[in-house]
Amino acid sequence: MLIFLIFLVWMLFFDGNSWLIHRELNADKEKLKGNIDFFENEIEQDQSQIVKLQDSAGLERFAREEYLMKKPNEEIYIIEYEDSIPTNDKE
Repeated sequence: MLIFLIFLVWMLFFDGNSWLIHRELNADKEKLKGNIDFFENEIEQDQSQIVKLQDSAGLERFAREEYLMKKPNEEIYIIEYEDSIPTNDKE
């Protein structure tokens, strides 16, 4: 019985393939599965963005929104709302 208990303790805690190492590896595996889901979602969003950018109107819209590009002889007005303006309240 004593030999069995020593063997059990050795296999659970001290061995290179111990239960503690397996538990840690399983936690890492679950975290990586979560990463897979996240990146698959990102791939779907990027693919839909690529489809939108195939059209010249979609490409123009993206350039206007992301890079603030404009057509020649066109003026752009930036509208700031009261809650988006930083205030200096040093009273």
